[in-house]
Amino acid sequence: MKAVVLAAGQGTRMRPLSESVPKPMLPVADRPLAAHTVDAAIEAGADEIVLVIGYEAETVRDYFGPEYRGVPVSYAVQERQAGTADAVNAARDHLEGPFAVLNGDNLYDPAAIDRLFDACPAVCAIEVAEPSNYGVLQTDRGPDGPVTGIIEKPDEPPTNLANAGAYAFPAEAQEWLEVPASERGEHEITDVVARVIEEFDMTPVTLERWLDVGRPWELLEANEWKLATLERRIDGDVSDDATLDGSVVVEDGATVEPGVVIEGPALIREGAEVGPNAYVRGATLIGRDAEIGHAVEVKNSVVSPGTSVSHLSYVGDSVLGRNVNVGAGTNVANLRHDDADIRFTVKGERVSTGRRKFGVVAGDGVKTGINTSLTPGLKLEGGATTRPGEAVERDR
Repeated sequence: MKAVVLAAGQGTRMRPLSESVPKPMLPVADRPLAAHTVDAAIEAGADEIVLVIGYEAETVRDYFGPEYRGVPVSYAVQERQAGTADAVNAARDHLEGPFAVLNGDNLYDPAAIDRLFDACPAVCAIEVAEPSNYGVLQTDRGPDGPVTGIIEKPDEPPTNLANAGAYAFPAEAQEWLEVPASERGEHEITDVVARVIEEFDMTPVTLERWLDVGRPWELLEANEWKLATLERRIDGDVSDDATLDGSVVVEDGATVEPGVVIEGPALIREGAEVGPNAYVRGATLIGRDAEIGHAVEVKNSVVSPGTSVSHLSYVGDSVLGRNVNVGAGTNVANLRHDDADIRFTVKGERVSTGRRKFGVVAGDGVKTGINTSLTPGLKLEGGATTRPGEAVERDR
């Protein structure tokens, strides 16, 4: 079976992190987000990966190349992002026989992708508490199927099975990919699913775990998930005076200075430097060539490649883009006095993150002046700066 992995979109809800990196290529533990999906497909037995690319396409090509983990990789270009069916249709010339469709910005329970392939035609689902917020699977003869339809955000959901956007299609579905635009102007893959349901029995495959990584705090959640699966490995240069507790990975070429305390799960990538006397804890990713300075604390955060967090700073529950320079003494606040959920701006609207603790999201090239204070749920667009001693309370 060939696996079509959708990786063409920019991810506007992920901005500013996706301003120059396509969302599927943002870091989740030791690889890009999309690589977790591709790995799941390969482990399920895919004999070829077809990546649908568009925005910043070369970033995807450069990472996966013509072959990934011994499996051939081909590329299909979606010229404009016009829906999921349009994306799969862009890959049509690469298809023969049954094929799977997976989202490159979703994390799937890998074992379920194996079951999805075996059950073709099939669709992945996840049990949810409030199904009326999702596209819901309608099934015949109980939750084990077959699927008789997908109802979008129903007032009276027929099941608690939300569509998780992973499909295994029969070969015939290649001829059904050209579907009319929906009311929102997109060509929807669910219309293809509807045709498959008419012609075949479609099996629901329930995921144990699934995450749609669409917004910055979900990138944090994705890293919390995948960092927790790492096994301790110390290949880099670690001082005898450093303390590493739990599942900590220090890659070859990374340096951990004296007095550093790292409490796993944590991943220190190649070329990164931590310390001296720094404290890293709580599901933290320190990217390639990043620098964590003297007496810095980094907690439950993603620090992207090339970023520097200078001495005497605190960064908590935050995502820092590439080549950010956090000036000495910068402090990130990640908790409201009233203990309410932190809100964040997505496409111009303040929305709840659902998280009690959430700090700052800084785009590529942000620079903070010394002794800057950053309030919870703050967004700093790529290249933004702050003045020394400034308390920043609004996005910029």
